[in-house]
Amino acid sequence: MPDGANKGSFVQGYNAQIAVDAAAQVIVAADVTQETNDKQQSTPMLQQVEENLEQKPERATADAGYFSEANATDPSLEGIDLYIATGRENHSIPAEVIPVEPPPGATAKEKMRHKFRTESRRATYKMRKAIVEPIFGQIEEQLGFRRFSLRGRENARREWRLVCAVSNLLKLFRSGRTPEMAIQGA
Repeated sequence: MPDGANKGSFVQGYNAQIAVDAAAQVIVAADVTQETNDKQQSTPMLQQVEENLEQKPERATADAGYFSEANATDPSLEGIDLYIATGRENHSIPAEVIPVEPPPGATAKEKMRHKFRTESRRATYKMRKAIVEPIFGQIEEQLGFRRFSLRGRENARREWRLVCAVSNLLKLFRSGRTPEMAIQGA
C-alpha cells in the first residue's frame, strides 16, 4: 500500500472493509484492499452484501471517505437508498434554510448533499457511527486483532474474514439465543 506519510514509498499494509447489518449488528460483508482510501470500496462492498444476502440492502450509509461521483451514480446500486457524506457538514446552517430538493441539473454530490437536509435523513446517517464503528472497536478490544499475521492480499483477506466470522459467532453466543434444532423423524 502507498505510505501516506512518505511520498513514493510503500508499506506492507491492508485496508480492511466491513458492511454491518443495522438491526443485528453482524458483519454481512468483509474484504481487504490495498487502496489507501475508501472511494473505490463502496460499490464492491454493497455488491458483496447483495451476493451474500441474495438481496440488495434497503439503505446504506458511509462516511465522506467513500464518496465519489461513481459511487453515487453506479447503476448496480439502483434501488438502494444511499447516504454517503460528501464532506464536513456545516452544522451552523439550519437544515430548513436550504431547500430539500436539489436544483435541476444538480451533480451527484449536490443531490447527495440535499439528501441530508431533513432531520429524519440526518438521523439515518447519524446512526452509521453506532452501527459500524463499534464492530471495529469490538474486534480490536475483545479479539485483540490489531494487525494481520499473514502476508499477501489473499491470505490477509482470509484472515480478515475469519476474524469477522469469529466476531459474528461471539455476538450470537453472547446474545443468549438458542438455535432451533431440526428434528427428523425416522
